[in-house]
Amino acid sequence: MTNLEPSTRLHNVSRIGLAGAVLALTLLPVGCKKTVDDATLTKNVQSALSADTVIGQQPVQVATQSGVVTLSGNVSDETASTLAAEDTAKVDGVKEVVNDLTVAGLAVAPTITTPAAPTTPRTATPAETTAIHHNQPLPPPPTGSSAPPPPPVQTVTVPAGSDLAIRITENLDSETTQPGTPFTGVITRPVIINGYIAIPTGAAIRGTVTDAKDASHFKGSSLLVLRLDSIHRHGDWVPLSADPYVLQGKGRGTNTAEKIGGGAAIGAVLGGIFGGGKGAAIGAGAGAGGGTILQGATRGQQVHIASETVIPFRLTNSITVQTSRQAGADATDGPGLQTR
Repeated sequence: MTNLEPSTRLHNVSRIGLAGAVLALTLLPVGCKKTVDDATLTKNVQSALSADTVIGQQPVQVATQSGVVTLSGNVSDETASTLAAEDTAKVDGVKEVVNDLTVAGLAVAPTITTPAAPTTPRTATPAETTAIHHNQPLPPPPTGSSAPPPPPVQTVTVPAGSDLAIRITENLDSETTQPGTPFTGVITRPVIINGYIAIPTGAAIRGTVTDAKDASHFKGSSLLVLRLDSIHRHGDWVPLSADPYVLQGKGRGTNTAEKIGGGAAIGAVLGGIFGGGKGAAIGAGAGAGGGTILQGATRGQQVHIASETVIPFRLTNSITVQTSRQAGADATDGPGLQTR
């Protein structure tokens, strides 16, 4: 047996101790990952959502239970709903994201997103949906649902002549709205082509008021003409072409002339009763003047479109759509849209 000097033995012990410390530090993150408590996780998710410049002002409520984060509230469109779930899934410590957001006031099927696959959420199962709506813990997920393979992307065409139901988000009226005024809205019903959701509920749209006329005093009528311009899909505004929506009020026109003439005739009759001659002429003038003042004070019918009104548009061009969402899950769909 070889005898080592005390200094040599001390040096070897130090090397062994250092190696053990390095090994322990290396293994620590693998075997003992630090968990984040629900309250801290909720704050971290809220911070992540607020930091996103696209959805930072959206009214998203966050609730956390055992690392499962539930998002609720009413967002403006399906893009905001998707981004909220993806941002949440990226926060350290989140196990699953339950997206129970409504889109423009419309309830959609809740989805489940995992950090392993933040861009491929799956529709919640009936048992999960029941638990979500009763604020209960989620049941065990379906086997293999933690990282589902991305669904195949299908290309379908929304043909010209397809109807779109748009809920506008501004008040428009013929008295104050000017031509060129922009307006916004959201799709209220999904457009389904060959069993696939081509345009989902909640997709945002833009449009323009191309003509607006105030109701005149004597003739003509009030008018609002709305044009659909584009739809928002996955960060891009895709041009659309559709028949204009025209809303016209009742004008004065012939009806006005008849009332003015009637006033003059009544005045002439009254003048004749009071002595004829000059009195008849005075009476006729008084009757006509009375009719004119009445019509001058009474304007034609104004037209008004209130915010939240659903307006029908009919496409005049076809749209090529790439989607992976099948009918039955009114949610966001695939990569995007192309017009042709």
